[in-house]
Amino acid sequence: MDNYGFHDGNICNMLESRHRPDVNHSLQMHSSLIRRLSQERELEGHQGCVNSIAWNSKGSLLISGSDDTRMNIWNYAGRKLLHSIDTGHSANIFCTKFVPETSDELVVAGAGDAEVRLFNLSRLSGRSPDDNSIAPSALYQCHTRRVKKLAVEVGNPNVVWSASEDGTLRQHDFREGASCPPAGSSHECRNILLDLRSGAKRSLADPPKQTLALRSCDISTSRPHLLLVGGSDAFARLYDRRMLPPLTSCRKRMSPPPCVNYFCPMHLSERGRSSLHLTHVTFSPNGDEVLLSYSGEHVYLMNVNHSGGTAVRYTIGDTSKLMTFAPTLNGLELQPLPSCVFKRQSHSKTNGSSMLEKCRKLVQIAEKSLEEGTCYFYGIEACNEVLDGHGRVIGPTLRHECLCIRAALLLKRKWKNDVHMAIRDCFNARRIDSSSFRALYYMSEALSRLGKHKEALEFSIAAQCSAPGNTEVAVLMEDIRKNLATAEAGKSSKDNDGATRSETRNGRALSLSDILYHSEANSEASHDGPGSDREDSDYDEELELDFETSVSGDEGRDVEPNILHGSLNLRIHRRGDSARDSSCTNGSCGSPSSSQNDRTPYQPETVIDMKQRYVGHCNVGTDIKQASFLGQRGDYVASGSDDGRWFIWEKQTGRLIKMLLGDEAVVNCIQCHPFDCVVATSGIDNTIKIWTPSASVPSIVAGGAAGPETSNVLEAMESNQRRLCHNREAILPFELLERFRMHEFTEGTLHPFECAQS
Repeated sequence: MDNYGFHDGNICNMLESRHRPDVNHSLQMHSSLIRRLSQERELEGHQGCVNSIAWNSKGSLLISGSDDTRMNIWNYAGRKLLHSIDTGHSANIFCTKFVPETSDELVVAGAGDAEVRLFNLSRLSGRSPDDNSIAPSALYQCHTRRVKKLAVEVGNPNVVWSASEDGTLRQHDFREGASCPPAGSSHECRNILLDLRSGAKRSLADPPKQTLALRSCDISTSRPHLLLVGGSDAFARLYDRRMLPPLTSCRKRMSPPPCVNYFCPMHLSERGRSSLHLTHVTFSPNGDEVLLSYSGEHVYLMNVNHSGGTAVRYTIGDTSKLMTFAPTLNGLELQPLPSCVFKRQSHSKTNGSSMLEKCRKLVQIAEKSLEEGTCYFYGIEACNEVLDGHGRVIGPTLRHECLCIRAALLLKRKWKNDVHMAIRDCFNARRIDSSSFRALYYMSEALSRLGKHKEALEFSIAAQCSAPGNTEVAVLMEDIRKNLATAEAGKSSKDNDGATRSETRNGRALSLSDILYHSEANSEASHDGPGSDREDSDYDEELELDFETSVSGDEGRDVEPNILHGSLNLRIHRRGDSARDSSCTNGSCGSPSSSQNDRTPYQPETVIDMKQRYVGHCNVGTDIKQASFLGQRGDYVASGSDDGRWFIWEKQTGRLIKMLLGDEAVVNCIQCHPFDCVVATSGIDNTIKIWTPSASVPSIVAGGAAGPETSNVLEAMESNQRRLCHNREAILPFELLERFRMHEFTEGTLHPFECAQS
């Protein structure tokens, strides 16, 4: 797939038309430059994992925060360490920012000790990097759990926003005071902008109940009133700060405020999995799109639904409509019109004819990949190029053919959620031809793979009617009938056992298996279907767990690096047996004053669906992994990975353009320079890598200082997909390990969970 160009055009032609006002934006991150990216420099100066990096607005300085609780300031021009600040934080630093419009003198850090600290770099003027003793200019201690992300507003030097796992996003105004009383004190500050302590949803159909542990937030640079947050469930939320209620304290837990938009891929909205959550959310440079990175999942692109936008919305029940057979299709849109997918320059008739011929050749490549049973990945990329890259050129016949081929390739490849993507393609193919045999057949196969045997049988019957003599559909139908009979027999047996189980359940101590989720690793249905929902879940019983930790000091045996060894002692009790949160002292934290406690039925929200997904990386090991837009135009998307690599995709088509080796273990952070074709990355290593287009030969793969990586691209991606598909649900829900992660290990030899792979 290396023999056709990318959608940013020829760089030589762009250089010849330098009078264009946006040419510098286009040239910053051009495909010809990205394919030459290689590691130029490794910045040394931290003694722990580097969890946060950020450029200043001019691109002259880089700030970083680390597990060593230090905040470093680097000079871009000389690639040198200017200052290393001992912040005084008592836990890992997770976020750092330059405060805008302060001549880069004010910097802010948030950490695992639940504190936000502001520093004035002018107090370090003339000092050496080693002379770093400086007191914070402001100290905010009102959060009760780890601060995971900070946000600043372009042009606003007075305010910083902090997102915490305590479920609140707080607004700190430097003009109102240089300190904030600790959480639970008698003089509670009123700076909660978003109270989401009762805001998490297990699925689209469920009302928000539990704390939404915030892990990321972002403010739009083009529309600063828009605020995007993501956390411990599958839904990113967009708020208009002008429409939010006044700032409050944590004295009374409030109901979640209404948001402008919810974002979530449709196939993730009804899972109900405890471990599915967002690790990063961000706006595109122009503010028209958002990028979501999921733990145990892929990276997804969505449109922000401004007035007149093309965002595709769905609500509860649309997923079942997608998977239900109907002779005619209407009422559900899975994608906008091809002409609206991506804004592109209009082509001449001659150019359009050549593009159409190119698309036909790409479809032939994909068809050959399907027939030969090899290189499914490249066949899918060929289809992506046709459908997402040239949707305005191709007609309905070629579109239908390409959709069916891609659905078949996805079912063959079997990467995470490929089944759901195949269902989308079959649905869209049936919108063109409702009696399409291939669309009906592949839809039946996909639904059978998800364990939806009744729906699969309907589609297989329709496929057989469409092609009565086809032997493949007859075999598929027979298999589906067998699976359906087996499933119904198992359900009957389970119903018979239900009464006995309920009788023995009362009056006994609950076991962990009663309240915790089990592994979903061993079946396709559990990966992509509804099998993750436990019918006997105790979610509504609001159980709590307390636990104590002890760490083994046995140094005589070999242990796997980056893995915490020890024991965990649990005490289980129902809510009400003890105080829920140490921060809710004197009964100050109560139930949300909302309609949730009324008898009014809950009305699920309308959600914006995905328009592109990016696959190949692995995000399961750390909880701070970023996905970022590259360049001032945001034409490319990048993400770190648990295999020590980082990946770059073409935003428009999802096509992989570059894979680089950036860490010995995990790459977490990726930040593009504001103006130059330069990227800074960091992760588990103690160093920051600077990447520039300095390779002598363009390629899809590149390594570190040692030169090009020799491993096969597909081999690396398939290994990551195996890790995603066989990722076990957490033994304990993530939030329950909070005190364990915050535990201070006096041995000094163990890394916190955030820095270690799961």
